Amino acid sequence: MNFHPGNLHHVYNQGNDQQVIFYTDEDYCAFMKLTRRYVLPYTEIIAWCLMPNHFHFMTYADERCLKMIKQGGIYIDPITNGIRKLLRGYARIFNSRYQRTGSIFRQKTKSKKLTDIPLIEKEKPRLKAEEYHAACFHYIHQNPFRVGLVKKMEEWDYSSFKDYAGLRQGTLCNKSLAAKLCLYNPETFIKDSYNQLPEKIVNDLK
Repeated sequence: MNFHPGNLHHVYNQGNDQQVIFYTDEDYCAFMKLTRRYVLPYTEIIAWCLMPNHFHFMTYADERCLKMIKQGGIYIDPITNGIRKLLRGYARIFNSRYQRTGSIFRQKTKSKKLTDIPLIEKEKPRLKAEEYHAACFHYIHQNPFRVGLVKKMEEWDYSSFKDYAGLRQGTLCNKSLAAKLCLYNPETFIKDSYNQLPEKIVNDLK
């Protein structure tokens, strides 16, 4: 993973062979507690969503990511190191809880820098940065709705949707940055969240 100051990143990973990595409310909560401990101190979290077999984060990197950390014979940025600790820590909890061994996540967590904005169609101009950021923001929240886990996004407890919708007082996400970078408007958020995203954007975000 490569994190760049002043940029939004879409970070995601899934269970090995798409295996389930969250079975119970306790599993989801354990993962998010570790996120607060290992990831939040080094980056701003804009949005998140946990699914039964994968997870998504939208993060904003600042100058904190430039302070490299030595791990063995290499140096890595603190966000990458935090995510590494998050996944290892959760794997230990998961394996102990379900009496199993080995890794549970795919080997490489993906991180896509969102300022690398693709063309939607060759004959059309590029999207404005904030429009593409907003698409990713809503795509992350739409995940459980798109696959039919819930009939309404308001019903899914394991994402930042409820926090942005005013249905929960979560403190993990930086709403000010979401407003600045992702067109977040608390007055229209729920309506905006249900707008259909172009499949070309959705495919690029996967």
